[in-house]
Amino acid sequence: MRALLCKQFGPPETLVVEEMPTPEVGADQVLIDVQAAAVNFPDSLIIEDKYQLKPELPFSPGGELAGTVAAVGDNVKHLKAGDNVIAFTGYGAMAEQIATDANRVIPMPDGVDHVTASAFVMTYGTTFHALADRADLKSGETLLVLGASGGVGLAAIEIGKALGAHVIAAASSADKLAVCQEHGADETINYVEEDLKDAIKARTDGRGVDVVYDPVGGDMTEKALRGTAWRGRLLVIGFAAGTIPKPPLNLALLKGCSIVGVFWGSFTQREPGENQKQLKTLFSWLAEGRLRPHVSGTYSLENGGEAITMLASRKASGKLVIKPQE
Repeated sequence: MRALLCKQFGPPETLVVEEMPTPEVGADQVLIDVQAAAVNFPDSLIIEDKYQLKPELPFSPGGELAGTVAAVGDNVKHLKAGDNVIAFTGYGAMAEQIATDANRVIPMPDGVDHVTASAFVMTYGTTFHALADRADLKSGETLLVLGASGGVGLAAIEIGKALGAHVIAAASSADKLAVCQEHGADETINYVEEDLKDAIKARTDGRGVDVVYDPVGGDMTEKALRGTAWRGRLLVIGFAAGTIPKPPLNLALLKGCSIVGVFWGSFTQREPGENQKQLKTLFSWLAEGRLRPHVSGTYSLENGGEAITMLASRKASGKLVIKPQE
């Protein structure tokens, strides 16, 4: 089988495609023919040894995939060869095949194609956990989404609307904001042309926003925190800007607001039952058409490094997906 490999830590252009042996399947594992592997921001970190998960070299990036079960281990009873599935592996998905623990695999919903399925669960799972669980976003509240044209940003717009919020999307260009409006944003902020804090005040009559969804970090975080309302909640999703912010904590005191961490991967391991409930809600919303995952590009294994670069440089809207079988 072919795999996109990180053989030395470095930027995406150091990745190579090579032939690898078919993975062996343990008793509690399944072998999956990978049809689609979504690109996520951690992929750009793990290949440079900047992520909390640190696999041994060589390895394939990619922690989220959809595919078809090729074989199952002796102890696996809930899956069989031929099943279409979604898997969360941490790494290894950017390959034609992967062997992974069966408890990391769930059946793919009917009526969903592999590309959409690969790009759905991590993005929407993170966002539902953030908004509905960690922030307890209520109908009628105002939600500000930073980096709103990215994969998690568009998911936040759609889930925010599904929860009844008034959604303000913030991004860096008119084209990106147009995509946000297509996915349901009520208002937009171009934070290249406007000061973010001032724009928040202008769009909320000076009150501020109830919840900030922040996958960006950098200097946007403090500006957004200053634009929160009394009892506001700032959700720490990630740091796509490359800088971990250090906002002055007196802002949290003065505003009576909360800075709330969101680590979906750890949540799925510590609270698997609650995660399954949340995924059930998301799959029902997907079937109803309330959620519309946006995949802006698909790539071959050979162009996988290009896809990771596009995402890391924040040039892509929505999700990018690698199709290893092509």
